[in-house]
Amino acid sequence: MKKNRNSVGKNIFHLFYSTAFASILNAASLIVLASFISTDDYGRFSVVLAFAMIMAYLTEAGLNQIVLREGAKKEAPISLIMASYIKLRLVLTLGALVIGFLLIHWIYAGDMELITLSYCLILPLVTGVSMQSISITYFQMQEKMQYCGFIRIVSAGLLITVILVGKGFNIAPMIVFFLYGSAYFASGCFGLYLTVKTLSLSMGSPFYKGLRKHWGPFMVTGLLFIFLPQIGPIVLEQTLTWKEVGYFAVAYRIPQALQQLPFIIAGAFYPVLFRLFQAGDHQQHVRMSISQVKLMALAGMLAAIPFYHLSDFVIAVLFGERWMEAAFLLKVLSLVMVFQGVSIALGDGLTTKALQSRRMIIQAIAVASGVLFYTIFSEYYSLTGAVTAGVLIEVVLLLGFLFCHPDRAVLVRRGVLPYLVYFFISLLAIELFLSSLPFLAGSVHFLLVLSLAGLDKEWREKSLGIWKKSVLYKRKSKIRKEAHDGAS
Repeated sequence: MKKNRNSVGKNIFHLFYSTAFASILNAASLIVLASFISTDDYGRFSVVLAFAMIMAYLTEAGLNQIVLREGAKKEAPISLIMASYIKLRLVLTLGALVIGFLLIHWIYAGDMELITLSYCLILPLVTGVSMQSISITYFQMQEKMQYCGFIRIVSAGLLITVILVGKGFNIAPMIVFFLYGSAYFASGCFGLYLTVKTLSLSMGSPFYKGLRKHWGPFMVTGLLFIFLPQIGPIVLEQTLTWKEVGYFAVAYRIPQALQQLPFIIAGAFYPVLFRLFQAGDHQQHVRMSISQVKLMALAGMLAAIPFYHLSDFVIAVLFGERWMEAAFLLKVLSLVMVFQGVSIALGDGLTTKALQSRRMIIQAIAVASGVLFYTIFSEYYSLTGAVTAGVLIEVVLLLGFLFCHPDRAVLVRRGVLPYLVYFFISLLAIELFLSSLPFLAGSVHFLLVLSLAGLDKEWREKSLGIWKKSVLYKRKSKIRKEAHDGAS
């Protein structure tokens, strides 16, 4: 299977259509859920979901990247690596559940409703995410992203199905939350089934010691990464009302779901960057990193544009008038996608160059800053301060990764600076002249950003090369067909 791995372009294609479809279904499930439960219940759900995502990460604890690193090595023992990986995941899953529920009982000792909700949602969700992660990591290591996409689509499909069932039969919120978690569990079982079909495992084999190498920085970095989008609801629950937390959660979940678009590109580049570094090809690693920065920046910008210019329309159509207070919050938080697309690419560059400790330090600074930003800004400026804090966290990450990157000069000059400057100058111009016409503003801004691909010399040359190859292929096919017809 390894010998027949897909190209980067093919992997991006598989991840794009599957993740885009899964993101739409995930966003739809949140929209349907918000349409039939109260804002207070949605606020509680968001806090518990934040705990669930953190606990789900603790079941992985950075091992996914370690597995990808070890699997990228020449003649890597894939079966042995995966068997050892699964054993560690079982131990980590049990530990994460025990620690997580102890914390929830301690923090929310007087709120039995929230504790009950935690058990209904977290137990099936965390277990299911752990199983999904094992399967997705295996297929990512094999650079067979179509399987990763298939698992994500099944997961999202089950999720929207159970939410629609909950709404259609007017099921109590607590049972709906249990069904929400159970959708992840069912898709996790499906993922493991696909993995077992294509991989021969021997659980009695000795432990693969390579998984322990530099595990600490990967574990801490991953925890900080997953903690960043979850600290908002957890911290804001202490400074705002449940209703306000619900508004913030509705606004934040939409761009958070669409942030999967830049992750598509990251998932396709990640194993390739590891492989280039392992082979000692520094120049090609830099060129590939520049391409990743550009692609992820472009994807983040295009994803942000409709939610920035059409936030009122999106909230009104998707959630209804009672959620309109979230429209301005969505407008501001859409900028998170712009900065995050670039920062993830820069962080991947550090990780794949064996500089994970630098990424860990910057993410620790961002988490500490985030707690401070959310607490102070929401205390003084309520929801406006909360969304401002969300954007500032991403700015801290981007600047930190740039400062620590050994190739920062070429990355800034050829990718980060021209793309971000172009986006925000065009945004400012459109705000000045077209802010009263949101649909026109969004359309013009979308076309302006899309034109970056034409203005960029690298993309023009690549597009021309692809076109020439396509023409040459068609000519060869025609010649072969004519030769075959002549022989007949």
